[in-house]
Amino acid sequence: MKYNFDEIIARRGTNSYKWDSADDADVLPLWVADMDFRTAPAITEVLGKRVAHGIFGYTRVPNEYYDAVTGWFSRRHGWTFPRGWIIYTSGVVPAISAILKATTMPGDKVMVQGPVYNCFFSSIRNSGCVVVSNSLKRTGNTYCIDFDGMEQTIINEGVRVFLLCNPHNPAGRVWTRDELLRMGNICLRHGVTVISDEIHCEFTYPGHDYTPYASLGDEFAAKAVVCVSPSKAFNIAGLQIANIVVPDGELRRRIDRAININEVCDVNPFGIIATIAAYNHGEEWLTELLQYLRGNYDFMKDFCAKNLPQFPIMELEGTYLAWMDCSALHLSSTKIEELLLKKAKLWLNAGSMYGREGEGYMRWNLACPRQTLSTALERFATAITR
Repeated sequence: MKYNFDEIIARRGTNSYKWDSADDADVLPLWVADMDFRTAPAITEVLGKRVAHGIFGYTRVPNEYYDAVTGWFSRRHGWTFPRGWIIYTSGVVPAISAILKATTMPGDKVMVQGPVYNCFFSSIRNSGCVVVSNSLKRTGNTYCIDFDGMEQTIINEGVRVFLLCNPHNPAGRVWTRDELLRMGNICLRHGVTVISDEIHCEFTYPGHDYTPYASLGDEFAAKAVVCVSPSKAFNIAGLQIANIVVPDGELRRRIDRAININEVCDVNPFGIIATIAAYNHGEEWLTELLQYLRGNYDFMKDFCAKNLPQFPIMELEGTYLAWMDCSALHLSSTKIEELLLKKAKLWLNAGSMYGREGEGYMRWNLACPRQTLSTALERFATAITR
């Protein structure tokens, strides 16, 4: 490989949320979803030049930014859309919260598919809305959608908005075009707006292709809002940049107003130039990263098959987040998290963070050097044996 993803980069003592949140410096963190890899050289180079300039005042978003975003999605994902559909903001979570305020009224029902990204719940509740879950169904070591249950939930609960996770965190599914069409048609029949969080869209593995929800066709796009960002793929979440893609003009106007009302309409100069560099010059780095991450998943799966057969790992089609069934321990996810912190000095995410459907599971962040992952697995196995 041209890029060295095996390099151990010290992050403790850098005010890293992931590495500096534990009181014990010996804790190994494989929880929050950021990567322990240095970002693409194309990004660090432009950031270095910008820092050397030495002035960091208010900034504008240039045409080059929009060209980079639209060019990337057209070239890499076959989704062509005009720059006028883009609303930039500081992150996908602030985007979702603002979009909900623009598309709902307090008390409205918003549907998710649990287990699902924990911030969905807080964004819905902070908007004064009510969470309704159409639970995913586990089949073997993967998940599928309960389409009949989805339609009945929408009808029975009077759902106004469907908050989709595409690809799905933490289940690791990359929804197929047919699955998205089936979900979309249900939503169209009942006038449900779809907000699709596609922040993990670059993390797909062989045999599984990402389909942007709004690319399904004009009728779907008219009732859709898509949230994307280079932050996960290029490990630049701290630069706080994201894009909301809204095909419908009236819906876009309402969301733009909500973004301004909620004061998340400004972005910093580093996020802008990092996005341009990532989308224009970061593809080779990303390609190698995906190969390495898939290798980490295969390494973990082999380790668990040999040493932890009672802890199945769900199939990973997308994201870098492994979903482990720990029900053999007969403990709550929160208790497992506490025990691993104490006995193994290993920090994983309790599955119950992602809704009631996640109880008994743990989420692993595989975006780290393989040596780190190997140490974490050994610690887990030792703690479980004891």
